[in-house]
Amino acid sequence: MHKFEELQRRLSDGRIGRRDFIKRATALGMAVAIPGGLLAEEARAAAPKQGGKLRQALRGGSTTDTLFGVVGGGDTHQINTQWQILSNLTEVTADGEAVGELAESWEVSDDATEWIFNLRQGVEFHNGKTLDAEDVVHSINVHRGEDSKSIGKGLITGVEDVRADGKQTVIFKLKSGNADFPHVMASARFSIAPAGSTEADWAKGIGTGPYILTEWEPGIRSATKRNPNYFKEGKPYFDEVETLHVADVTARTSALQTGEVDAIDDPETKTLHLLKNVPGVVVHEVGGNSHYTFPMRMDLAPFDDVNVRSALKYAIDREAMLQILLRGHGYLGNDHPISKNQRFYASEIPQRSYDPEKAKFHLKQAGLSSLDATLWAGEIYAGGVDSAVLYKEHAAKAGINLEVKQVPTDGYWSEVWNVKPFCVSVWYGQPTEDMMDVDPGIRGRFRLERDTLDE
Repeated sequence: MHKFEELQRRLSDGRIGRRDFIKRATALGMAVAIPGGLLAEEARAAAPKQGGKLRQALRGGSTTDTLFGVVGGGDTHQINTQWQILSNLTEVTADGEAVGELAESWEVSDDATEWIFNLRQGVEFHNGKTLDAEDVVHSINVHRGEDSKSIGKGLITGVEDVRADGKQTVIFKLKSGNADFPHVMASARFSIAPAGSTEADWAKGIGTGPYILTEWEPGIRSATKRNPNYFKEGKPYFDEVETLHVADVTARTSALQTGEVDAIDDPETKTLHLLKNVPGVVVHEVGGNSHYTFPMRMDLAPFDDVNVRSALKYAIDREAMLQILLRGHGYLGNDHPISKNQRFYASEIPQRSYDPEKAKFHLKQAGLSSLDATLWAGEIYAGGVDSAVLYKEHAAKAGINLEVKQVPTDGYWSEVWNVKPFCVSVWYGQPTEDMMDVDPGIRGRFRLERDTLDE
């Protein structure tokens, strides 16, 4: 929601036109429906109007969702709702720059081990409480400590201490320098709630965001209304927002086409060309950082053996996945999560390709002539189950027998991901490369690796 609000600001200020607005909005994973003639040149200069109700249908919801980004995986429906009602110290713009949100400014020591954030004056929570430094300290400390259940814990293991210095200043002391720390504070994991908030309070959705929570049914629906005391002048634009969880991509698309909703996310790539021809629907495509993965728990056999993992990497036909599932709307992954549009993309690494014979070699190195394994799959993205079925077909030629166990999307991020030994997953890119290495989606039992075994 932060990025969408930034786009709204740029549109309002005249820094981008409506075509660019829609292009960037859809880059956030949304297909935007607009009236047929809205993109005419004469409409470019029209100022956005406040009011009305935004209806959106999003994937990625679960009945186990919470609104504070602490426990559970947290996916599109939950995160979108969370950022309607909560704010962070910082936010990341559409151009990838970290700017202040609840923090008006900050200073950093020469070695980047001490960060001092100065809070905005007069920011109010939805319950009328004025934001102060203790709210920030409490919200961050929820993620720290050995007993913390936070999925964002890995991102702030480098925080040695966080303390209030008066009412409006928060000081972070890091164990080692981190020049990207403001980007870390923009993560959905680190939204700010009132001091003293507990897990029982999170469902109330008390924050400082542009909208006030009026209804919350985890994994089903959320409803919000305009926050009249929002600290960003002239925002938000809508009077109300209704956010539906619609897991099925066909149902989402149908809702958009029939006008039941105004925007959807994650459209089906196989029918995208048809969606583009629907009057009043505009779809733009730009590059992103998301990547589809098949994570393995390396603390459990047989995935604790590097040769087994290497065999599984050679046993998947990535090119077939790209063409059949994405219809070319993407590019091949190479067993690392740094995308082509990031600074340190490792273009020099040879592309790992489908090679059943190399897969068999690595099985032999692991002392196996074949491998039987269960691959857990859910429609957590359009084509999630199909990807598992394709993988099964590819792997069979290498003597790897995968049993695909399809499960519902509800509860997937709490009951399958990071629980089952081998599953279908999707990881969202981070604004910096270092953050990707400790992202909650790949921390703990999963770690980044790119095996370099030679035959």
